[in-house]
Amino acid sequence: MHAIMLKAKLHRAVVTHSVLDYEGSCAIDGDWLDLAGIREYEQIQIYNVDNGERFTTYAIRGEEGSKIISVNGAAAHKAGVGHRLIICTYAHYSEAELANFKPHVLYMGADGDLSHTSNAIPVQVA
Repeated sequence: MHAIMLKAKLHRAVVTHSVLDYEGSCAIDGDWLDLAGIREYEQIQIYNVDNGERFTTYAIRGEEGSKIISVNGAAAHKAGVGHRLIICTYAHYSEAELANFKPHVLYMGADGDLSHTSNAIPVQVA
């Protein structure tokens, strides 16, 4: 049996660019892609914290150290500069792989900088 699990997540990444007249994709700082284990051209799911939009596109490598999150093409209608996004990738894992499975999670601060990383998502009780 295989399970589809969260592979990587950028939590509350801040949109720095929103470019309608561009081939669709999402440019992400190359350092962040490496830390999260996201490959260029990998499918990503984007959840907009500010307006509730949810959409699928693919990652392209932005300049390392640029802190860029650029939502491009038709997706630019769904996320604007300053919006906070949750960017996720998922993968299929076998039962054997699940024994030691942990996602790569990058937490972003309000200023758009990387705050910290983790391999676990904390459970919050209301």
